[in-house]
This record gives sequence, C-alpha cells and structure tokens, in this order.
Amino acid sequence: MRRLSRKKTLNLVKELDAFPKVPVSYVETSAVGGTVSLIAFTTMALLTIMEFSVYQDTWMKYEYEVDKDFSSKLRINIDITVAMKCQYVGADVLDLAETMVAAADGLVYESVIFDLSPQQREWQRLLQTIQSRLQEEHSLQDVIFKSAFKSASTALPPREDNSLQPPDACRIHGHLYVNKVAGNFHITVGKAIPHPRGHAHLAALVSHDYNQMFQYFITVVPTKLNTYRISADTHQFSVTERERAINHAAGSHGVSGIFMKYDLSSLMVTVTEEHMPFWQFLVRLCGIIGGIFSTTGMLHGIGKFIVEIICCRFRLGAYKPVSSVQDGHTNNHLPLTKNSIHSVS
Repeated sequence: MRRLSRKKTLNLVKELDAFPKVPVSYVETSAVGGTVSLIAFTTMALLTIMEFSVYQDTWMKYEYEVDKDFSSKLRINIDITVAMKCQYVGADVLDLAETMVAAADGLVYESVIFDLSPQQREWQRLLQTIQSRLQEEHSLQDVIFKSAFKSASTALPPREDNSLQPPDACRIHGHLYVNKVAGNFHITVGKAIPHPRGHAHLAALVSHDYNQMFQYFITVVPTKLNTYRISADTHQFSVTERERAINHAAGSHGVSGIFMKYDLSSLMVTVTEEHMPFWQFLVRLCGIIGGIFSTTGMLHGIGKFIVEIICCRFRLGAYKPVSSVQDGHTNNHLPLTKNSIHSVS
C-alpha cells in the first residue's frame, strides 16, 4: 500500500510538471541558433556583472522634517587669521536672545606670520578646491558623507619653515557653543566690553584711514547623518559674501571688521546611506536572465520565419510549368491501334 501511494504521489507530481521535456532526438541544432545562444550568454554575463556592481554600491537618501531640538547648543568651529596684532582685535558672539559669548570661553589668540608657508598654502588650496567642487557637484558631498569626513584635514598644519620674521598677524582659533537662534559672530578692532544694553569694542588704534567691512550671511541647516561608518549630528551651511570700504567722509558708515551673521533653518535634513536588499538583487537578476532568454528566443523565431518565407519564394520561382504547345504546332496524331499497324505493314 505504501508503494502504491508513493507511485500515485509521484505520478501526480509528474502531471503538475509545467516544463515539458523534449527528447534530444527531436532537437535540431544550427549555426544560427548557436550564434544567438552565444550572444545571449555573453549579454547575460555582462548584465550580471553590472548588476552586481550596482548591488555593491550604496546611495544617500535625503529626508526633510521640522527641527524640534531647540534646547541644544550649536558648536561653531573658528580658525581665522587677521592681519593685525592680537592686542588690537577682539572676537565675540551676540545672538537675538541678547546672549553674549566672549572669545575667552573657547577661542585662542595666537601671534603668527600672516603669509602662509608652502605646506599651508597647499592645505588652503585643497580646502578651496573641495568647497568649490561641493558647490558644483552634489555627488561629491555623498562621497564625503560616506567617508565620514576623513577625506581632508580641517586643521591648519604647523609651519615647516623656521622663519625669522616677527609675527604680524593674529590667528583666532577654537570653538564656541551658542544658542540655536540667529546671531552675529564678529571680529573687529578693540576688545569687547559688555554693558547692560549690549556690548562695545574699545579701540585704541586705527591703522588705516580707509577700513574694510567684510560681511558673511550664513544660513545653517541642521543635518543628521546615518551611514554604515558613522552616525552624527552635524550642520550644513550656505553663505553670501559682501565687502565694502568704510569711509565716513564719503558717506560709507559702519565699523571695520569681519561680521558673520548666521541664521538657523527650521527644517532638518536626515541623510541615510541605503543599500539594495539581497532579495531585490535576486529578483532583478532573474528578470535579466529570463528576459534575455525570452527576447532572444522570439527574435530567433521571427528571423527564422522571415528567412523561410524568402527561401520558399525563391524555390517556387525555380520550378516552371511545361507547356503543351511546341513551336506553334499542335500534335494532332491519333494513337495507333493494332489494326492500323497491320494495315501499314
């Protein structure tokens, strides 16, 4: 009974076979079919390699939402060299909440030489190149995100030459923590003096009659970065520059210095590195193989059908019917009978 049930089950499974088997003796091979098969297999191999390279690659997904984190602090990294001595300049931040952050809270004043050394110039050119490329190509920013900001160092390298020139500039570097509201970071002549209505800068010396005001209007966008290497809360920014000379006699009023007015966006960008799922890769791979098999089979069948039609026409044209009329005379001779033969003889 068990053997009988096994046979019935096996027969049932055989009847459900959706792939009919054709005996080898019924299969006809040809040079054209072999060529089409070779082209199909080559195409499948190339597309499979390309699909595998796509599967190995990742891409960055950008999502936007409202920034609800208003209680945290914003870290500002600063590294600026001013062509004045440190005792004549002062830096601080004043935001819209009338909160003043002095430079003594996190900035260092260092007397340096204003002209950069060859190694420092190369570092500066590298940063300028990265910034210019970021403004042109969005994909380069994806590369920097994937590499976890390790593509270039942002710190000024120390001087490699032993210059005997006395320091003629002031390098202000470090970081400040400010509120997540609009504010103004500025470096101007004189040290900052706070008072109840704000603050002022006490300047004992102005070196030139015509001074310059450099203004930078910065829009800061909070950004959350989630990659396979790092997860970090950072910020992106866009900047607009403006420069003008201060000349009170000519009607150009103001205070000489460097002013960076920043404002934070209410939207937050979430950047996530994504990868193609393995099941999706298998589905795309099966689609490539099955699609090429079906397409090449159809094209081979259509081509064979067209060739057969053309060959049949040529073959039909090779056979001509035999005419019963020869040289314009008809054959009126009657068939000879036995009696007529005797009479003739």
